[in-house]
Amino acid sequence: MTTIQQVLFELETDYMGHPYFVSGHALFTALARRVDARARQALHVSTGVFVPGEYGSYPAEYSQGGGVPYMGTGLRPVETYEDLFLFRDAAQRWLLDSRPRDAHNTHDLTSHGGRQAFAPATRFGRPPESRNTKRTMRWYVHCYLHVDGSDGDVLPLAEEVLDGLRVGGGRNYGFGELSLQDTQVIDLDSLDYSRVREASSLQLELLSPYVVESAWPGADGQSVPWWWATDGGLRRRTTRLVDGDDVYDVETIDHGQVVGYAGDAPGETARNGVVRVGTHSRFGFGEFRVRPAGDDRVAARGAAGGE
Repeated sequence: MTTIQQVLFELETDYMGHPYFVSGHALFTALARRVDARARQALHVSTGVFVPGEYGSYPAEYSQGGGVPYMGTGLRPVETYEDLFLFRDAAQRWLLDSRPRDAHNTHDLTSHGGRQAFAPATRFGRPPESRNTKRTMRWYVHCYLHVDGSDGDVLPLAEEVLDGLRVGGGRNYGFGELSLQDTQVIDLDSLDYSRVREASSLQLELLSPYVVESAWPGADGQSVPWWWATDGGLRRRTTRLVDGDDVYDVETIDHGQVVGYAGDAPGETARNGVVRVGTHSRFGFGEFRVRPAGDDRVAARGAAGGE
């Protein structure tokens, strides 16, 4: 049995960091201070994705249906492989088209002594004839944990371990505080993978960077996997891993790209994409999603909005 622990945090204070995600390394480092040596050695942490606390409805390929008030404020049932990515899809297809989608793609900015930070809430004005002329939308962070090998009893981490983490810059001054909003444990082996197993052709969408070279001590270099059907024109990016005063360059194949699937075990590949592949997978690198090649990754606005 392969289990993951999904976690949804609420952002409580201004955050100094990347505007679209919290790195898996930042979340791992925050958790590592709170667990024992055995758990620290076994723990793997995904990238944290920012989620707006808004009304929404389930996209067609998910096991659930209908609209949900404040869908982004709590974890939702997971019965199929597709359900795992409800909040990890950059297109945020669960958001209602009546919501200001473009505004939900970034945070309000705040300034602290000339340094910019991202606010934990976004405030919207409303037409004067509305009952309330303003409303507030809170930001949340979605991530998940898993362990390798025989240390499965490390999970689930207790609520007191997860609550009150701080990530990003200025942590010693109270920035980047995360409060635990919701958590649930999922058995990956029990999920329904029929959509990917029955598809005639598949694509892989990179949800976090895939590491090819790293200056981290003892890290192995990786080639492009043989089961990626690509012409070689992949976008690459250099990022960094920081360990105390030491900074290590990491060369990656950038996330957000789509490649064809040339393998012959789609269900197993889909599961492996959740627990991630390659160097530094324990820090969130190497996450991908398997999709039927006919899926529209970003649904047309007109189709959803009834134009």
